[in-house]
Amino acid sequence: MKKNKIEAVFIDRDGTIGGTDEVLYPGTFELFAYTHEALNRLKKEGIKLFGFTNQPGISKGEATEESFRNEMIDFGFDGVYICPHQHNEGCNCRKPNPGMLYKAAEENKLDLTRSIVIGDRWSDIVAGYNAGCMKVLVLTGAGQDALNKYRHKWSNTEVDYIARDFEDAVNYIINFVSNIEEEKAIR
Repeated sequence: MKKNKIEAVFIDRDGTIGGTDEVLYPGTFELFAYTHEALNRLKKEGIKLFGFTNQPGISKGEATEESFRNEMIDFGFDGVYICPHQHNEGCNCRKPNPGMLYKAAEENKLDLTRSIVIGDRWSDIVAGYNAGCMKVLVLTGAGQDALNKYRHKWSNTEVDYIARDFEDAVNYIINFVSNIEEEKAIR
């Protein structure tokens, strides 16, 4: 394993890689046109890709965890972490809690300080902050609201990058990884 290399990217679903700021269930959810290629670019860098998403409709019986997981695996994710709980259930996995990130780190032997969270909501950013990850906010989906209307909910942290969309976020990550490699080559 290369020192300082990014090990994993944790990516939110709704509004980040497709859809809108509303939850769309598997079968109706559509990726943004650039998402498949962007995911493949990260994979070519040797970075593990994990979906992490709050999906409270599961606990209401509106969809199954399996359908979300299968959909995201079909998109190209290496693993998927889903919180099926309502916000008032008090679980440790629902973002902004870092439970999904901790579980992924344990199961995949990841150093979360060498991982990045990409999301469009303040809760994605706070989960990443709580786990010690780098954080990228995309302005698609609920990103504008996270940056403006809900900035007070994550005022104790800054994002590492604000991306116009997922493709821009991936460009940032690949440039970040390239800069690490260049710095190591100079030493």
